[in-house]
Order: sequence, then structure tokens, then C-alpha cells
Amino acid sequence: MVGSGAGMPRFDVFGRYVLDVRREEGRWVAYRVGEGTRRRVNLPVPSDLDDGDLDRYLEDLLHESSSPDTSLRRLP
Repeated sequence: MVGSGAGMPRFDVFGRYVLDVRREEGRWVAYRVGEGTRRRVNLPVPSDLDDGDLDRYLEDLLHESSSPDTSLRRLP
């Protein structure tokens, strides 16, 4: 997989895919990560959202991808 940058939050989205989120020009920008690829995705993440609140925000935003035994989790 393509490595995430230093300090770039990375999330396992309900066991379906990996999402990297980073600050670019003062805004949050999300990338869906695959084997050797990274593709930008359009997610409406508020610019003033703190890094520590990304988990809960993304879970609320992407909950339709979940199933009973899955969760969105931050990866190391």
C-alpha cells in the first residue's frame, strides 16, 4: 500500500477500504488508498474540524457503509 505521510490520519472504513485524510491549503482532503494507489475522494469535511474529531465525524458521514459487526477505526 501507499504509505501515509507523517501525521496524516488513516482510517479503516468499516473493513471496506482505507482512507487517508490530510490538510491541504487549510482544508481537509481525503484519499482512498488501495494497492499502490491513492485516489482523491470528495468528502465534505469542515475546515475547522480538529484532527481528534475526525473519527466521529467520518463515522457519522460514512455510516451507510457499515454493517452490524464493523466500525470505522483510526489506523496506526
